[in-house]
Amino acid sequence: MAFRSRREKLRSILSGETCVHPGSVYDAISIRIAEDLGFPLGMFGGSVASLAVLGDPDVTLITLTELAEQMRRMSRASALPVLVDADHGYGNALNVRRTVQELETAGAAGLTIEDTLLPAAFGETKVQLITLEEGVGKIKAALDARNDPSLVVMGRTGAAAITSVEDAIRRAQAYEATGVDALFFTGIKSRAELEAITSATRLPIVLGGAPDELNALDYLTGQRVRIALQGHAPIAAATQAVYETQKALREGTAPKALRGLASAELTNRVMRETDVKARGADFLGLKR
Repeated sequence: MAFRSRREKLRSILSGETCVHPGSVYDAISIRIAEDLGFPLGMFGGSVASLAVLGDPDVTLITLTELAEQMRRMSRASALPVLVDADHGYGNALNVRRTVQELETAGAAGLTIEDTLLPAAFGETKVQLITLEEGVGKIKAALDARNDPSLVVMGRTGAAAITSVEDAIRRAQAYEATGVDALFFTGIKSRAELEAITSATRLPIVLGGAPDELNALDYLTGQRVRIALQGHAPIAAATQAVYETQKALREGTAPKALRGLASAELTNRVMRETDVKARGADFLGLKR
């Protein structure tokens, strides 16, 4: 299949002996930059998807169609494997099946299905979890929906910060039993919590946001962590850069006096200008 090599690369990371940091990606340019810099993997987070596509906060407003279409744009632009935050699968277990089908077709190397109750319940300000039984049903549905067996499906839980580490372990063990490929944890606050989880599970681990004591790659590698996220600083940096540039122009700065702009060389590299010119010469008879 067209995207199998990307999925096999993600599987190689999960079965490897080291922990890697993925590049945070959200559009065609960001994924090409991540690939250009040598990141082994891209992470397409739900929060950055909502910001890049809608300009809205991460409150489950983005639709599956919008998420998959953005993933499709990135798949076209780059061969970098991408792990997609598929949130709660956009509904119940049957919706999860559709989510997997759409993201697989869009070229995702892997995806996560979480057990957070989304959207938030009426009148409830605290994050809630669905039942363990419903979570297991969603993971089973995700695995059943795969057409390409190389697509990576991860069970994700934030229980460590919402209920307890013990509950996170209980949920992770149940997800392992379904045949899921890896476990994704958010809300882990200490090495002791991570070590308890590692001791009680057997699959490769992916960590979401974590405190400073959980940043050492050598330590994480020893705890079976194979992917450790570093947040989504690139889109924050891009937002600041666009704001400052627009502000300067609005206040009368001449375009030639602007600072911090991408060079022509970098811009041409990420938009693959050399390749496009070569195709123009080969197919349109244009001069190289």
